[in-house]
Amino acid sequence: MGFQDREAGVPLGPDKLFRIYSMTKPVVCTALMTLFEEGRFQLTDPVARYLPAFAKLRVLRRTEGGDRLEDLTRPITVRDLMTHTSGLTYGFLDDSPVGALYRESHFLDDAGRTLERAMADLAELPLAFQPGTRWHYSVGIDVAAHLIERLTDQPLGDALRERLFAPLGMDETGFSVAEGARGRVAAMYGSPDIMTASLPEIFRAALGGFNQRLDVEANYPVDRPETFARGGHGLFSTTSDYFRFAQMLLSGGELDGVRILAPKTTQLMHLNHLPEALRPYEIGGLPAYGYGFGLGSRVLLDVAASGLPGSVGEFGWSGAAKTYYWVDPQEDLVGLFMAQYMVGLELPERTFQALTYQALVG
Repeated sequence: MGFQDREAGVPLGPDKLFRIYSMTKPVVCTALMTLFEEGRFQLTDPVARYLPAFAKLRVLRRTEGGDRLEDLTRPITVRDLMTHTSGLTYGFLDDSPVGALYRESHFLDDAGRTLERAMADLAELPLAFQPGTRWHYSVGIDVAAHLIERLTDQPLGDALRERLFAPLGMDETGFSVAEGARGRVAAMYGSPDIMTASLPEIFRAALGGFNQRLDVEANYPVDRPETFARGGHGLFSTTSDYFRFAQMLLSGGELDGVRILAPKTTQLMHLNHLPEALRPYEIGGLPAYGYGFGLGSRVLLDVAASGLPGSVGEFGWSGAAKTYYWVDPQEDLVGLFMAQYMVGLELPERTFQALTYQALVG
């Protein structure tokens, strides 16, 4: 439905490529868990054991007397990275002064910085919260991606290709687009770019009717594989490629005779890892009622509280430009919604989910 390029009248089709933003996160976490299965780390390990620069982190605390730095009450663990309980944040979030420091640093949106360099710059900035005290959406999975690089001694793109994309036949998924395929990349529309604007700025623009074509090449380029790779965003993919990834998760870590993870590992990833005190998690003040969080994906705990049809144990995630997927093991179902509309206030993905379940009558 709709257009790949509205101005040129190019229709959207099944071969189009999308910037999937945070739907990169489940992919990266899955790749990291292949290393967990190899005994390369434990979820409870301190991140600084593998990335020593993160040993010196402190927390920036805002008080009536001014901002001050506090020592960590405990180290960040690998599990914290994947569950967003590390104390890290995002530049677009303004509920801590650390968000502004992220925006000023440009460590994440500078496509000329490698992931290694970006994470070194991140390690120079303070945490927004003490590890384990809050669920807070963050660049933690970018750190997890750099952990993959450190454990495999490979660039992230190469590690993902070797461990996921090649075995699953995801031939058009990666951190860049082949020159001959760039004409199939869907144009971006919507509110100001989430990589450079704060969430309040984005919401004000959206409420004011701001909706125009966006050029996001500067921080999400099609042609910079030598430097541009991230863990929390950055992948390009097609509906068919991402469907194969989701189908593998639905099938307990295997697809078409190729096993990526053991069934028990996929189950571990998609159990709730958040204590009750940290639920419901929220992003930008918007709570996700009924959901817990696993290793890189939300997990449905209470169908009624979510306000949507579904099943306990359903899991998935979304991206800033209206990409969304979910896996429902009870119904043997994968849902996949792809658009390129930056942080819209409308929720077509929820309508799509309701329409999907109303069709299940047998």
